[in-house]
Amino acid sequence: MNIFVIGANGQIGRHLVKSLIDQGNEVTAAIRKNSQAAFFEELGAKTVSLDLEYDDINDISEKIKDADKVVFTAGSGGHTGADQTIIIDLDGAVKSIEASKKAGTKHFVLVSSFDTRRSAFEGDLKPYTIAKHYADVHLRNSGLPYTIVHPGLLTNDDGLGKVEIAEEVERGKVPREDVANVIQEVLNNDGKIGQEFQVVSGDIEIKEAVEQFNN
Repeated sequence: MNIFVIGANGQIGRHLVKSLIDQGNEVTAAIRKNSQAAFFEELGAKTVSLDLEYDDINDISEKIKDADKVVFTAGSGGHTGADQTIIIDLDGAVKSIEASKKAGTKHFVLVSSFDTRRSAFEGDLKPYTIAKHYADVHLRNSGLPYTIVHPGLLTNDDGLGKVEIAEEVERGKVPREDVANVIQEVLNNDGKIGQEFQVVSGDIEIKEAVEQFNN
């Protein structure tokens, strides 16, 4: 399987690329800076330069044309302003969705935020939640085969290998490593196409939790 990871140099992205390579997949890691390439090339992944702010749909489509599946796990980060949130988390996601559609991508996995319903539009994270909401809406309506993953509060703890997955779960924490492994299982299971779920740490092995979920 040939997988293109947008946001590969993020903390979820790094875990994901390593896991996918270990599993024997061909992986292309999209990076912004040449200095980021060595980490991925040492793992055995290919790298390609991609700038979500300046690359247009045609640019992105050309870069992902050989991929079977695309994962969007890019984010502007908590240290940036609302402008970067709009540029990366909304416009970058929408451009990537349209580019994947143009390229004939077989499965697009979007890492969203925990709750992107309109009722969650409040507080300091309001611009971020709105951006994620409309990126989710665009993907649902795009016609692409998709899965949307809504992780809980992300931590850098070692993965536990066990999660809780449901359409709606109680808000909680989840290690980024476990989120990456959930994404890997989603990519391995075409039965997850068209599904959308929240995920936090839990008591069920990741593979089993992904297989059991159905909405």
